[in-house]
Amino acid sequence: MTGEWIRFVAAAGLLVLGLIFEILAVFGVNRFHRALNRMHAAAMGDTLGILFVLLGLMVLRGFSMDSLKLLTVVAFFWIASPVSGHMISRLEAMTDEKLGEIIVIHRENEEPESKGKE
Repeated sequence: MTGEWIRFVAAAGLLVLGLIFEILAVFGVNRFHRALNRMHAAAMGDTLGILFVLLGLMVLRGFSMDSLKLLTVVAFFWIASPVSGHMISRLEAMTDEKLGEIIVIHRENEEPESKGKE
């Protein structure tokens, strides 16, 4: 009886931790302006969030054939996510001419300072 409660609490903790990582990834994707920064936030959320959620499901279900299937899904995500993220970032770096520029936002009534003054 006590072992079941410990397993349930551990599984619930892993599930909540996975959901927290997923929610933080959503905020990161919406907060960042550049595509590469957004991809980094999404990749970290996918990798860690899915890992903890599936680990929580494995602990909740117990170690069986279902756990082996979930472990296979985690391994697939850990192999495929970095590769796809790298390919998308290479495409973004090759096609965006303004990737290295810094964006400066000026107020409406304020004129930009010129570099040649004084």
